[in-house]
Amino acid sequence: MTNQEQNLPLPVSRRQFLKNSSLAAVSAATVASFPAILNAQTKPPLNAIIIGMGGRGTGAGGNFLEAAKAAGVEAKIVAVADIFPGPTDKAKENFAVPTNKCFSGFDAYLKALEVPGVNYVIIATPPGFRPGIFTAAVAAGKNIFTEKPVAVDGPGARIMYAAGEEAKKKGLKVVAGTQRRHHAGYIETIKRIHEGAIGDVTGMRAYWVNGGPIWHRGTKGATDLEQQINNWYHYIWLCGDHCVEQHVHNIDVCNWVANATPVKAWGLGARQMLGNQTGEIWDNFAFEFEYANGVRVHSYTGQIKRDFSSVSEAVVGTKGTSNPAGSIKPTTGAAWRFTGKITDPYVQEHIDLINAIVQDKEINETKTVTDSTLTAIMGREAAYSGSVVEWDDMLNSKFAYGPELLYTNPSKLTWGAFRTLKSPLPGSHDIFKDGVVLPTV
Repeated sequence: MTNQEQNLPLPVSRRQFLKNSSLAAVSAATVASFPAILNAQTKPPLNAIIIGMGGRGTGAGGNFLEAAKAAGVEAKIVAVADIFPGPTDKAKENFAVPTNKCFSGFDAYLKALEVPGVNYVIIATPPGFRPGIFTAAVAAGKNIFTEKPVAVDGPGARIMYAAGEEAKKKGLKVVAGTQRRHHAGYIETIKRIHEGAIGDVTGMRAYWVNGGPIWHRGTKGATDLEQQINNWYHYIWLCGDHCVEQHVHNIDVCNWVANATPVKAWGLGARQMLGNQTGEIWDNFAFEFEYANGVRVHSYTGQIKRDFSSVSEAVVGTKGTSNPAGSIKPTTGAAWRFTGKITDPYVQEHIDLINAIVQDKEINETKTVTDSTLTAIMGREAAYSGSVVEWDDMLNSKFAYGPELLYTNPSKLTWGAFRTLKSPLPGSHDIFKDGVVLPTV
């Protein structure tokens, strides 16, 4: 059942939160609901940079400032970085960042990382850039909030796993934008599932089914590469396709419930409503994931015009069912519904990172977000190829969608010509080729 069917509050969408929230103020009642950290006099100031100044970067910056204010921690955004100068100019208005700390270009993230005193990095670039930039932030010794997903293919996922281990060795704190893991309703419900509230889990269902196509900005840009980055959602090497970019949230919940990753996947999908718009992605998918214990997940995601719309998950067990957002219905006995306080999870994820930094507590979500990212990639490649894809093959695949520099040193990319992949065709798409499928630039 969907959240609406059970009259449960849906997690607030990013668009709704940005529309309804002020970046500058938090009510006294809201402040009182946030967990205390330490006495204000003992809290070090947080100096953050934002890498990627689109809607999500701007939103995450506001979430960070709101979380810090609620916690009584001195915080400011001291620098921003984006490939394009336009978005960084807006940071002057939104976050009062000085002009000389608004960096643009492919190497902008390195310049921002070099700003003195930075101890909090927000990564909100298109997903294809995240492995290389995340690695640079770890090398610079910074605490990190990274948006999801964190890769678009097997090579990118391997980079993330390695960088996450390096962050752990350095004692760095890492939180990912899989905000359901910071949603009080999900946390309590999944805890009860793990404790046996619905018996053994026998199956799950995941939806990210929206009622309309994704945005497209047309042919804005002087070069092919500039046009692609302006429309990053429509290119696999930048976005990972919408089943990775968005549906990773629901897939992450399923992995969380299972406390595992699937061993294989198969699926199907199509590119139907995008028509002649530039790009390669599909607009609908259906996956089936199987875990080692035989539990299967039926997973559906679409960005097409339709009457039905749902973003939700469901769990079936031997002794009942659950909407993991906040309810359990056992086969015998009384149903349970979460009635506790829910702090906006887009703010709570930053509160949890701030807590870890100030109290020097361990938190590193790199592996869980990479696991769920790779799960979504595995489903996508099963659909693209028309074949069953196994976890180990996906993890070890050398098939890379981006140019080599994207993985090794994105600061060295240039605005040169860039070949566009055709939309994948089942039966002819082979993810097990060696090497890079797009040329370096």
